[in-house]
Amino acid sequence: MNTNEIIPRLNEVFRDVFGDSSISVTASTTADDIEDWDSIEHINLIGAVESEFGMRFKMREVSGMKNVGEMINIIAERGK
Repeated sequence: MNTNEIIPRLNEVFRDVFGDSSISVTASTTADDIEDWDSIEHINLIGAVESEFGMRFKMREVSGMKNVGEMINIIAERGK
C-alpha cells in the first residue's frame, strides 16, 4: 500500500472522527492543525484508523507519532 492509496482513506476517517468535511490531511498534518484534535479524540482517531486499515498500532507507535506522515508510514508497512 502506498501514500496515494492511504491518504484518501485517512481523509475520510479524519472527517468522520472530527465531524468536519473540509479536513484534508497531508504527511505534515499535526494535532495543532485540527481544532478538535485533543487527547480524547486522538484515541478515537487511532481506533478508527485501525478499523479502516485492519491493523493495530503498538503503544510505542501511537505515543511516538509526531504527524500524519508517521501514521502513513506505519500503515504502509503493515496495513491492508
